[in-house]
Amino acid sequence: MIRLDHRKPIPEHLHGAILALGNFDGFHQGHQAVVGEAVRWAREEGRPAIVATFDPHPVRFFRPDTEPFRLTSLDQREELFAQAGADAMLVFHFDQAIAGMPADRWVEDIIHARLQTAGVVTGDDFTFGKDRSGNAGSLRELGERFDIMTRFVAAVHDSDGPISSSRIRDALKAGDCTTARRLLTRPFAIRSVVQHGDKVGRTIGFPTANLDMGSYLRPRYGIYAVAGALPDGRILRGAANLGIRPTFDPPKELLEPFFFDFQENLYDQEIEVALHHFLRPEARFDSLEALQEQMGRDCDNARKLLSAPLV
Repeated sequence: MIRLDHRKPIPEHLHGAILALGNFDGFHQGHQAVVGEAVRWAREEGRPAIVATFDPHPVRFFRPDTEPFRLTSLDQREELFAQAGADAMLVFHFDQAIAGMPADRWVEDIIHARLQTAGVVTGDDFTFGKDRSGNAGSLRELGERFDIMTRFVAAVHDSDGPISSSRIRDALKAGDCTTARRLLTRPFAIRSVVQHGDKVGRTIGFPTANLDMGSYLRPRYGIYAVAGALPDGRILRGAANLGIRPTFDPPKELLEPFFFDFQENLYDQEIEVALHHFLRPEARFDSLEALQEQMGRDCDNARKLLSAPLV
């Protein structure tokens, strides 16, 4: 998998590619349908398949004070696109130049001239260009003008309606890991570097890895049954606190997984923690002893929930 920057020349061997165009944050079932169509089309025609994404997200550009909402990092998206069969990920660095570009110039200057794309696949609700003036209809018309083939993929529905990133965010904010996993086709996972903390956990028998949430969406604060993926490929089961640790002063927002039967040093390593089950809301305890007792119960519960093979 190659990571491309839209501001730089595209390697010649990727000219004439089929481009899946969207943001694809979360890479849920609907996104997978768009990318899947692009990869199939590319393979049928013997062309490369490129998946585009935006960084920062356009919402972050236009409303910089928006609360964190990302479902995936760029690195996670790159891996997911590779697993879907794409040959490259193209990152559009969303800035004023991109935001202010009319839809016709978007197609002519970027998709046609710079990327030399042969075909584009988007969701049928995709919008682009200044003031979101471009849509599926205008993309089809502009494609014909510049000899770019186009295909449009309808939204994927379940019994509750179209599958969307908004629905996944709502589920995570409610602590509904099951719905989020079904819509994503995998558990929501946070990837971050393990930081040094105050090391209180080890003094009470539950040493945790401290992870900053960065730009990720904040799921419901509470205790989760989790699985951690280490850089060497090992998968660890555990229980994690996600929130501000109200028992301790001052409060500090962290994701703090405690991995069962594991005592190695993880400092400064990047790990990925997947949220499998919400166990209970975050709570304040009157003593460390009461906290220890509850953590023991949480870990027992998490062990039971995670006893089956992880999917």
